[in-house]
Amino acid sequence: MTYFPHQHLPSVLDLADTALRPLDSAGDLRMAYPVMRELRPHLSSECEFVAAVERMHLQGYRLVGAFDGAALVALAGYRLQDNFVYGNFLYVDDLVTAEAHRSGQWGARLLRALERVARAEGCARLVLDTGLSNARAQRFYFREGLYTGALRFQKLLDTP
Repeated sequence: MTYFPHQHLPSVLDLADTALRPLDSAGDLRMAYPVMRELRPHLSSECEFVAAVERMHLQGYRLVGAFDGAALVALAGYRLQDNFVYGNFLYVDDLVTAEAHRSGQWGARLLRALERVARAEGCARLVLDTGLSNARAQRFYFREGLYTGALRFQKLLDTP
């Protein structure tokens, strides 16, 4: 898959939901690590996470955070991409709400914000993956208007 460079659109986020904002600075990333680790427990350290985000940023990856007051309670990682299957689309890499703040509509708010970003960027679709065994997430996505569109196949490769 490819990505296309874009200007981050904080105004699209800010105008509609003032609790959401881009997470761009090193301090933002350090604040995001504990929340992201709830979704990605294999992340072994804050330094590893910050380095990975900085590397993926060069590939178009962006983070948006949801704040309850000063506390970061949820986040979404996304990138804009272009391929022959979907055309221009927004891919949601990560969507997580901190355990203590679940059922507070934070994930729904982030998805609505990402939909606004996708529309502002001229994307025809918002796409994400979830595990086949993750029925709870699937129910949430269905409630939010996302529907099954593909079945992804994968093969784990031995790496040196």
